Amino acid sequence: MKRTLVVMLKEPHPGRVKTRLGREVGMIPAAWWFRHQTRALLNRLQDPRWDLVLAVSPDVAGLRSRVWPQHLDRIPQGHGDLGDRMKRMLRLQDMGPVCIIGADIPAITRGHITRAFAALGSADAVFGPAPDGGFWLIGAKRTRALPPRLFADVRWSTEHALADTVASWSDARIAYVDTLRDVDEARDLRMTAPGAHATSRV
Repeated sequence: MKRTLVVMLKEPHPGRVKTRLGREVGMIPAAWWFRHQTRALLNRLQDPRWDLVLAVSPDVAGLRSRVWPQHLDRIPQGHGDLGDRMKRMLRLQDMGPVCIIGADIPAITRGHITRAFAALGSADAVFGPAPDGGFWLIGAKRTRALPPRLFADVRWSTEHALADTVASWSDARIAYVDTLRDVDEARDLRMTAPGAHATSRV
């Protein structure tokens, strides 16, 4: 069965990406970091076991951008909050399991993605938790329709984001994989530097 890995990303313009990081290290260095981090991530995650698709923002500029590898398929994220856009990604793809990640998690490897897809063998949905209460990965088996209230009332960018999302996925069998840290602030860069260890969750 076809597997699809969707990477959600923005054009790396100063002042438009990683603004919290930019307020500490400067908007240009923050955008530079995001651009090079994302390119390294995309190169690392290409694998014949799944299709790698870029969900880009802004819609028009992202589809035309020369920043990202030209051979990878792209789809626009569209309008709405993060939940609206992720639900659109889950619904747009061809049938088969879908996992969605962000582009600002330096520790992601093909092994993490492999474990997430494997978890969907017995679960309806899978999450990769983040230490701050959010999540770096969400995946759906998609053997049945998504809940109509999926992502409803989720308190994004808070310690409740993962719990709220799980609560909105009514009657689903939920699996959890590795806990990884994204980069929002300068201290996150230090925590994700080589030698820093991610934790795991079963």
